[in-house]
Amino acid sequence: MKPGKTGLARLFDACGYSWKGIRAAFANEAAFRQELLLVLVLGAASFWFATNAYEWLVLFVPLIVLLIVELLNSAIENTVDRIGDEQHELAGRAKDMGSAAVLFSLLLIVVCWGAIAWIHFHS
Repeated sequence: MKPGKTGLARLFDACGYSWKGIRAAFANEAAFRQELLLVLVLGAASFWFATNAYEWLVLFVPLIVLLIVELLNSAIENTVDRIGDEQHELAGRAKDMGSAAVLFSLLLIVVCWGAIAWIHFHS
């Protein structure tokens, strides 16, 4: 077992590292800022649009998934860029796969919001 902080001290440090990562993404990643704006707008709209807790979860959870996936995609991109700036097939593949994960997260939002809209406006 590696030495270090345990218990609440470790949890407090972990929260600090997480906040530092969020701030770094906001400061350095335009896509994260754009998606955060989308999450704020749709997140607020979800309270108005949902008629019960289940609908709200269907609308809200994919928004959080989008932010999670964007943070992971940005981490992949930063790691690949740190390793080197020469063109490499595997580096490009890693970046493209991260981008594809963000695309699927956006599609998940469209499907979930579309399904709830269908329920509300089709009847």
